[in-house]
Amino acid sequence: MKSILENRPALAKEVNKVAEVAGYLWQKGWAERNGGNITINITDLIDDEIRQLAPISEVKQIGATLPYLKGCYFFCKGTNKRMRDLARWPMEHGSVIRILDDCASYVIIADNAVQPTSELPSHLSVHNDLIRKGSPYKASLHTHPIELIAMSHNPEFLKKDILTNLLWSMIPETKAFCPRGLGIIPYKLPGSVELADATLKELNEYDVVMWEKHGVFAIGPDVMEAFDMVDTLSKSAQIYINSRNMGFEPKGMSDEQMKELTLVFHLPK
Repeated sequence: MKSILENRPALAKEVNKVAEVAGYLWQKGWAERNGGNITINITDLIDDEIRQLAPISEVKQIGATLPYLKGCYFFCKGTNKRMRDLARWPMEHGSVIRILDDCASYVIIADNAVQPTSELPSHLSVHNDLIRKGSPYKASLHTHPIELIAMSHNPEFLKKDILTNLLWSMIPETKAFCPRGLGIIPYKLPGSVELADATLKELNEYDVVMWEKHGVFAIGPDVMEAFDMVDTLSKSAQIYINSRNMGFEPKGMSDEQMKELTLVFHLPK
């Protein structure tokens, strides 16, 4: 069967970014078994021929009405699919879906009838909110960075912006490349409406949010940018933990050094 990616270099490029990031997540140990999810809005890359494609699945319910997603298209990692397999065969372990006119249901249109991630309602709720706000962000990423999750087991780090400021202070690039910091969401049942609602709220202020004892959820213009922010925060967490393992509390950058960095690089205050 002909792939939807054939003769569509722009679409193939975005899906290949997903495959590349999926490989990084596996290599870093952030994607055990089928852990983690990726969803990207590909509506701008869809041509008239794709819009005419017949569904290859029955109509499926989202579980919510998302009015800003009418007629949108998404590439999604499949449920129970492994990141290491998505990295090698993205169109066999993911699917392209079309949101129907009722804004509450969707169909799979390509390449295989792979059921999207069980966390699809949460991801789509985020994308609905991004469009509502006029955001240029097209990608959402959920993964399990080891050091960041370990730090979420310390109640002190769950206070607002304590962990953000600590991670920013470990290396200048962290604030430069993740200038909005890290939001914190106290533990909630994975996949729950409560977790989705809390995530939407935190994303008004942050691009990356920590789900206590679970993982992180990041958004970005594309999946590579979302990954880079998580990767940068994780590097800072590793620097902190390695310093503690060496027997000392790292001092981090001073307040004056942080202010200088913010001013020179025109970062949010």
